[in-house]
Amino acid sequence: MIIAKRRILFLFISVLLFLSDPSLAADRLRISYSGPSISNALLWVTKEGKLFEKNGLDVEVIYLAGSLGQSALIAGETQFAVYTGLLMTPARLQGADVTMIASFLDHLLSRLVVRPDIRSAADLRGKRLGITRFGTASDFGMRLMVSKLGLNPDRDVSILQIGDNPTRLIALQAKSIDGAIFDPPEYMKAVEAGGHVLFNLEETIIPYQHAGLVTTRKLISSRPDITRRVVKSILEGAALVRKEPAIAKRALSARLHIKHDKELEETYHLLNGFTRPKPFPSLDGFRAILSSLANRMPAAKTADPKDFSEPKFIEELDQSGYIDSLYK
Repeated sequence: MIIAKRRILFLFISVLLFLSDPSLAADRLRISYSGPSISNALLWVTKEGKLFEKNGLDVEVIYLAGSLGQSALIAGETQFAVYTGLLMTPARLQGADVTMIASFLDHLLSRLVVRPDIRSAADLRGKRLGITRFGTASDFGMRLMVSKLGLNPDRDVSILQIGDNPTRLIALQAKSIDGAIFDPPEYMKAVEAGGHVLFNLEETIIPYQHAGLVTTRKLISSRPDITRRVVKSILEGAALVRKEPAIAKRALSARLHIKHDKELEETYHLLNGFTRPKPFPSLDGFRAILSSLANRMPAAKTADPKDFSEPKFIEELDQSGYIDSLYK
């Protein structure tokens, strides 16, 4: 009887030790994203679908506005971050250890929304236009739209740093500015408030490496299996967008605070449209960014777009047939 009890106790202790073995626990990571924008939505869908957990990862998704995500990544406070190629590229040119391993969006979706009395490009001359911050995707997008309208963004308009979407919307309503840049679905709020779309960049499909998953080459070298599983999770998230709309919509509703069904459906349709099964970072997109930086950063003139991304993990999963299997 005593021997039997000892055996039971030994078995119980063995089970506890097995379950508490740190090597069996999910690998803990922190991934940041730069703002409440649909360009970051693939990260949210992956998290909502519990795909990180499926791949043995315990991921904390955190919001770090603007350049804070890149700073935290370089400092080692996070292991991965989602932000734009326009923010990543100058840092890489200056020697920072950052590289993009998956693209979330490889073109711009922005709209220029203006006051009702501005009906043409000629009416835009001399007006004040709001962006989030200089050196960001909104700055790049605004200058591109103004140029496409036949105006010089440095001479014909005043581009002002206003802040996030709600701040720009308030400034537009208060007539502190005459127009502002918005991404979907936020631009609809500006239209509902009386503005109208003067230019839609989504219709141009100009290559531009927008949001993507960024990490360091140091982490890729030291923890390739972790990196591979993160990329695998993101690829599964891309498939989930297409195959499980309810999960994708739940993630969009929670992160973008969308309450109306019609707006949610339109936002999901947009996400499903630009999410690619094989999200390789865009060489043409980085080439466009380098071209835009050439005047103020001489190193951009001779830089190779291939030096700003590491596609090998997507390549491996593609060549193995795994990505194609997600869509069967």
